[in-house]
Amino acid sequence: MTHLFRRTFLTALLFAAQTAWAAPSTAADTLDTWCNDLGKRLRSVNASDCRKRNFQIAPERTSGQRALVWQDIAAAPQKGATHGKTPRVLVIGGIHGDELTSVSIVFRWLNWIDEAAPRRYHWRIIPLANPDGLYQRPPTRGNLQGVDLNRNFSTPDWEKDAHTYWQNRTRSDPRRYPGQSAGSEIETQWLQKQIETFSPDMIISVHAPYNLLDYDGPSPHPLRFGRLALNRLGVYPGSLGNYAGLHKNLPVVTIELPHATSMPTLREQRAMWDDMLRWMEKNLHGIRGN
Repeated sequence: MTHLFRRTFLTALLFAAQTAWAAPSTAADTLDTWCNDLGKRLRSVNASDCRKRNFQIAPERTSGQRALVWQDIAAAPQKGATHGKTPRVLVIGGIHGDELTSVSIVFRWLNWIDEAAPRRYHWRIIPLANPDGLYQRPPTRGNLQGVDLNRNFSTPDWEKDAHTYWQNRTRSDPRRYPGQSAGSEIETQWLQKQIETFSPDMIISVHAPYNLLDYDGPSPHPLRFGRLALNRLGVYPGSLGNYAGLHKNLPVVTIELPHATSMPTLREQRAMWDDMLRWMEKNLHGIRGN
């Protein structure tokens, strides 16, 4: 009996040790796969550089069993800083899978985010919110279920207006299908959880190809980031601007790049980034209080 107990105990210890050792390797393999796949899909993303970023992998998986990832970048210590809390900025790219540049430019920003001005903020970066849509051939606006994630957020008007709007205003355009119910999609649920847990002071959502700057939420609003001028498009049932900008009263800046598959020049990208940081410096610091 004693021998059997010892053997069982040692076997359990060995299994636990093997499991504990294997878990980090599995996570690393998943991140390697995620970066390798993205590097193959987007020529603008270097898989090796991607693997060096401190991306975290969510426990959730999309319907296509693809990973959802994010990265937190804490603010650098500031000389002479007050005791106010550091402003938090959430960046979301790739909500629509066929807007490839909305993912690419987030990786460009990651090359600049360690400079002095952006290090005044705590960033959470979600470079690709709709991986299933991106990897379709051809890529699709919606996710694998055919749902437009930017019409699926749990806004107060969703039950009453989402399907009516879709049928009457878009003529049941399948590219803008809002889903069977508010927040029905894994990706939408995950994004809503990110907003809830991270508690951002500002959300930057990147889209294409309308070549403009949109804004929802409290005043003041930005007027221009680089070549992108403000042109407020309004909100829709289930949109992020409705959910976070109106419902949660958060500043939601929507950057609509000029093209979905062709990046702006490096100079234009930099102008957008610098103007955005100047607007943040003027409007975000000190808003959280003590």
